[in-house]
Amino acid sequence: MNGGRPDPGGVLCVTHTASATTPDGSHVLELHGALTQAEADRLAARLVERHHAFSVLFTSRTDSHHTLTLVPRDTARGRTPLSPELLADVLLLPGGARTVPLSGTQSARVRAAVRAPDDPGRHVEQVALRWTGPLDPHRFVAAWQSVAAREVVLRSAFDWVATPRLVLHDHADIEVAHRSRTAFRSWNELLADDRAQGFPLNRAGLLRLTLFEDAPPEADGSGPSTRVLLTYHRALLDERAVHVLLRAFYRAYLAGGALPGGERRPDVRDHARWLAAQSPDAARAYWSRAAPPPDAADGPGRPSGPTRQSGDARIRRRLSPAQVLRLRSWATARGAGECSALHLVWALLLHRATESPVRPGHVTFGVRLSGRDVALSGAADVPGLLGGCAPLTVTVDPAEPLEVLMLRLRDAGLDMANYPWVSDELLSQWTGREVRAADTTVDFDSRPPMVPAVRAELEAQGIRVDVPRLVGGSGAAVTLVARHEPDGSLGLTSLYDRAVLRDDDAALLLSQCVRMLRALAEFTDAGTTVAQLVQVLDGLDVPRAAVRPPRAQVPRAPSLTTLRRGEPGADVICLVAQEGVVAGAHDRFARLHEGPERIVELRCQGPPLALPSALVEAVRGGGLLLCGCGPGAVTAYEIARTVAPGRVPVVVMAGTGSAEASADALAAALRSVVTGRT
Repeated sequence: MNGGRPDPGGVLCVTHTASATTPDGSHVLELHGALTQAEADRLAARLVERHHAFSVLFTSRTDSHHTLTLVPRDTARGRTPLSPELLADVLLLPGGARTVPLSGTQSARVRAAVRAPDDPGRHVEQVALRWTGPLDPHRFVAAWQSVAAREVVLRSAFDWVATPRLVLHDHADIEVAHRSRTAFRSWNELLADDRAQGFPLNRAGLLRLTLFEDAPPEADGSGPSTRVLLTYHRALLDERAVHVLLRAFYRAYLAGGALPGGERRPDVRDHARWLAAQSPDAARAYWSRAAPPPDAADGPGRPSGPTRQSGDARIRRRLSPAQVLRLRSWATARGAGECSALHLVWALLLHRATESPVRPGHVTFGVRLSGRDVALSGAADVPGLLGGCAPLTVTVDPAEPLEVLMLRLRDAGLDMANYPWVSDELLSQWTGREVRAADTTVDFDSRPPMVPAVRAELEAQGIRVDVPRLVGGSGAAVTLVARHEPDGSLGLTSLYDRAVLRDDDAALLLSQCVRMLRALAEFTDAGTTVAQLVQVLDGLDVPRAAVRPPRAQVPRAPSLTTLRRGEPGADVICLVAQEGVVAGAHDRFARLHEGPERIVELRCQGPPLALPSALVEAVRGGGLLLCGCGPGAVTAYEIARTVAPGRVPVVVMAGTGSAEASADALAAALRSVVTGRT
């Protein structure tokens, strides 16, 4: 094959005659994309380290055309097919040679993001703080770049060609945007606009900073006020990780924008190694009995029609310091903490919203687990997503004593904390039935405190920063966030989806939660029942909640669509489409491709057992070129290897990138294939 210099935008493309044989059973792959010698060496080293079934030979024809030969070490076993993991390693951008396996929670969130690319706001979270006093924008940007140089998690991206994994890069630019008050009507409008931008998962730097001009200098001379918004992808970071990163940023800002020292350890690599050494047997045994049953109630209100509202919103209530002390004393006297008391009240609110609140029934809600209390040295200060959200399930019996129910919730919470990495996908595998995320989540205070010396040094420079708060992107219909405030009060924030809860129903739900928490201290009798506490809500309406429609499933039967008819008797270019293939790449390729070939799109979930008869008929008299981007590349190879019709097809496989980069990489490689055939 002859390769011109492609312009793949960082996306590597590979061509391979999938069923071609060589005397020793070797696989010969033609790589199209500009690789430096160092990158080529790293690619070869990665394959040698991770895939012991092959020896690796790498030669460069030009700067943008290379030949990779994979020779089986055990020739007695016959032809060894290429595994999805090996293909993913070949297609991975060589500059990001280091990869880290993901936890169950991370894998599930990456898959959810690639399944719903049209709704990026559902996969991000937002934390905001107020900065009062002078702010040097150049030092601000330099400080965050310094943190990125120190923290590998900020130089990470995701790859999902085969199994989702974290790709560690040597450099990443942290985006810092400046927004004025004249550009947006309100702070909430800015939050919604920022969420809608989402993140390209394959691009390093999944954290974005926005500086919003909040107010002019105060009359007391304390300086202007700026809101700082931190937006991040939920598969990479959590709120506690953002607080850890903020502590490093403050030190860098105070040092003039440069954080001394090299990469900080431990980090996500150390956590991944620790997690890989853990046996899943105990987690499987626990969740096989603790997973929510199919009839567990999780809705925040009784089913109702559409809300005719949209977007995310939040409301706040609080318990005064005196009320917090009474609640804490009540819970402590019963061998539990405020967190268990909050879980108790939330479980009762979910049960009250069921059709039969006077009868015993299962309820379930998500509990955020930070994963920082695992047996990994230094885990508390590792920025990254170490935990996740696990379902806490309990049976609510109105006749049961309050104390008994609360202690069962306490014990369940403690048991769950041993397995913070468990996802709904793993629970579904272990239980043999679908276990979906609960509609509501409870998140109790997990923020590390700000270092007093750092706060004092900021104030010495005339800078005051308040406590960062989660302000958007909860991922659930309702997320209840409980936070201890500096004055001793307990702040309760409800982050909710307005398409599920109307504003008045969301306010009603949170107000009822606060009322029950305040009332708990009055029930000192050990025999007080669940029903007696719920009676404090007598006369109040039960909130209503719209039922969220299930996510549309991709049809399992393969389907074929013609994107361009082509000339009679010409070859057929078949583009493989499935979940995770970047949207728009195929349309761009079909629009820009020059040549007589017919272009079709095959939509499928994994390799089909048999190709559609329409494709078999279309290939008669011509050749078949199977093409795929990202996960479609692996499926294209499997199709060619197992069910290729007629003559041996050529497989063109591109890595993960933007629609433009992926389409251009395919086009560059296909030009090389056509040139080689003529």
